[in-house]
Order: sequence, then structure tokens, then C-alpha cells
Amino acid sequence: MQNKIRKIHFIGVGGSGMSGIAEVLLNQGFTIQGTDIEESIATQRLINQGAKIFTDHHADNVIGADVCVVSSAIKIDNPEIINAKKLKIPIVPRASMLGELMRFKQGVAVAGSHGKTTTTSMISSVLASAGLDPTYVLGGRLMGAETGARLGKGEYLVVEADESDGSFLDLTPVLGVITNIDNDHLGFYDNDIDKLRSAFISFAHKLPFYGTVFSSSGDDMVRALVPEFGRKTILVGEKEESDIQVINIKSESLRTKFSVRQNNYNDLEIILPMPGKHNVINSLFAVAVARELGVVDESIKKGLLKYKGVERRFQYHGNFLTNSGKEFKLIDDYGHHPTEIKVTLEACKEAFPNQKILLVFQPHRYSRTRDLFEEFIKVLSEVNALILMPVYAAGEDEIVGTDSKTLARSIRILKKVNPFVVSNEIEALDMIFSILDSGDILLLMGAGSVSELTNLIKNEVERGGYEQ
Repeated sequence: MQNKIRKIHFIGVGGSGMSGIAEVLLNQGFTIQGTDIEESIATQRLINQGAKIFTDHHADNVIGADVCVVSSAIKIDNPEIINAKKLKIPIVPRASMLGELMRFKQGVAVAGSHGKTTTTSMISSVLASAGLDPTYVLGGRLMGAETGARLGKGEYLVVEADESDGSFLDLTPVLGVITNIDNDHLGFYDNDIDKLRSAFISFAHKLPFYGTVFSSSGDDMVRALVPEFGRKTILVGEKEESDIQVINIKSESLRTKFSVRQNNYNDLEIILPMPGKHNVINSLFAVAVARELGVVDESIKKGLLKYKGVERRFQYHGNFLTNSGKEFKLIDDYGHHPTEIKVTLEACKEAFPNQKILLVFQPHRYSRTRDLFEEFIKVLSEVNALILMPVYAAGEDEIVGTDSKTLARSIRILKKVNPFVVSNEIEALDMIFSILDSGDILLLMGAGSVSELTNLIKNEVERGGYEQ
């Protein structure tokens, strides 16, 4: 690719996956430009590194490009796509470019319905701790960094493999992780769970015959597919039949201690600086991959101990005190599927037992709310107080009977919690401080604009607002 391609144009460059690939290619010496209508930390970082970024989609933006990389969020009637076709400029999806990067390195691809970003970052952290200097591309930003991607000098490329649009089948890794399979993103698969399962089997078949699949012993849907993988498969989890088993899990506030048991290895004691059994399982994949690559246990232990996490994945912002003396802890999380909400609530309760949880949740997509309506009702009823923001449409048209008000009415029927429904972030802010009790855990969850509440809350506390 390097001999024929010099200028690469990204359509929708601001997305976490797109900006990461753009940064890696930029650091490889390619000329990078791109378009995104929203200015962000990601686009500013690319500008600072020498990329040219447009803020309006215009046909002329693609002139001179050797190839266009397009985000799955971009529609086919985009003027840049139309002109690229007219000019006979190759147009490739994000995952195809990621697959191109993988041709030159040993690929480690992390797939699954939940936990991809965290697991990918944990594997990267452990490999870095071992001095292997991996290249990585995540679907989120690392804590303390402005990016979720890095070009390393080592032979390994660790990437997040996205099943939501089938693009993970564009990758050809040597090692493949399947964290779990759940009822999500079924729209792409014609609402047929069997087609989703088949896609994961195809993902396993993308590995060479000498490749290795790592999968969860505790996920029934994954376990059922293992005989179809046709590759060496290592099972990780709590179950005794696991090839790599976690034992003696002990929660200690914002960290978790546990041991790893595997044949021909001494038990390995791990301290993970984050709560939640689901994160323990995520880290177990990192242990498994690292051992498969010959990393010594001391480097594994060190890499996980120093793991800083990913933004908006159980991101703990600290302890705050309002002007009226109400003390609360603030946690922000990207989770927007009932399973993700469930494990995040469990992590909260493990880290802070006997403390009440005030959850602010923003449903993501009308279709997901419709398809998982009963599951949402059940899991959202497991908090002490609940504020529902409007559904974040993510480009979808509204579906009757799937808005937050309807969701709230159904939750009230269970008589476990009485949800408050707000119209925007400012109303949410007012409601938070009107019902917040001292000692509460304030948990923000969702993949949309709910993330903006974090800074709004911090600013209000800092300026001494809200006297309730």
C-alpha cells in the first residue's frame, strides 16, 4: 500500500475507531486528511499532528486523495462519497483499512457484544509492560490520553473488532478473542440471532489454521459455537472446565484481587485497579493472550496493576461535596445495553456496598429500546433512584412506544422505583441535585449526550450551585 498510496481521506474522521486508524497511518508517514462536522479532542489531536481536517462535507474535499476511508455512520448520499466515485477514487470501509494494517503485523482482534474496548486496552497494556511495544487501535480513549491508538515498533497489532456492521470479518488476525455474544445489533443480521452466531463462527475461520481463539467458558452462546470454530480454542472464566480459571475474587473498593489458575503454571495473584467481575473476566483474556505470546507472569501482573482504564468505562471521577453538604461519588459509563447496565450496577454495589445508587440513563437507539424493552424495565428497576433522558436516536426515526416516557410508565408498574423523565441535560442537572442524597453513588450511563453531564455536574459543584 505504501508504494501506491500517499494521501488518505477519512469521511467521518472524528469517530473513535476512525481517528485511531488515521493517527496510526499519520505516524507511518502517510498524508492524512478527513472530514467531520463535529470538532472534538480527536480531530484537534490529528490537526496538531499534521492532519488536515474539514468541518463540512463537500465534494471538493476528496480531490487529490488516493483512497477514501468511510465510517459506517456515513450515508451513501454523502457528497464526498458521490464525488469519490465520480473521480474513481477507491472507497474502503474503516475495517478494510484496519485489515490492511494487520497484513504487516501479527494481529490480535477482540470481538464480542460487550467488553471489547476494555479487553483490547488491557491486552495492549500487558504487552506494553512486557516491552513488546504493540500498535493498538481502540474504540475509546485511554484514561490520561487524548487517543485510543498508538503506532508501536513491535510486531503485534491489537484491535477492537466490531460485529455491529459485520466489519470484523474484514480482519485476518492470528489471535482472536470472543468475549461474549448477546442480543444486540441484530438489525444488521435481519433480526436473526442465528446469523449473528454464524458471523462469529466466520470470524474464527478468519484465523489461520495455526491461530488461537480465546472465548468465555461462562457464556452459553459462545460455548455452543466452540466446536464450529475449527481452531485451537482456549476457554477462560470462573467455571472449573476453563483452561484458564479465575479463583478467589475479592472486591476492595475500586480494585479487585483474584488468582489465575492454569495447568503447568503457578497460581498468579492479580490486583486489578477497577471493580466488577466482568472486568476480571476481561483481564483474564489479557492473561490468556499474553501467555500464548510468551509473556512472563511478572509482566502480566505489572501490566494489569498499572492499567489506567478507558474513558467512560466505569470512569470514577471522585468524591464531591455540594454547597449544602451533600457528599456523593460520580461514575460515568458508556454502557447502554441491559447486560452492560446489569454488570455496571453489580460493580457499583461491590465497590460501594450499602450505598444508594442514583442512575441517570439515556437509552441509545429506538430500535434497541424496542427490542430489549422488557430487559430494560427489569434492570433499570434495580436502582434506588432513576432519571431517564430522551432516547439518543443515533440517526434513527422515532418508533412509537419506545420513548423514555413509555419506558418510565412500564418501570413504575413494578413498583420498585419511580423514574423521573427529563427533556435535556439542563433538566437532568436540576433533577439530579433536587433528589440527590448525601452518600449516593451518582452513575451516568449511555452512549449519547448523557456524557456531557459529567462536566456540568463538576462545574456546578465547583461554583457552589444547588442549595437543596
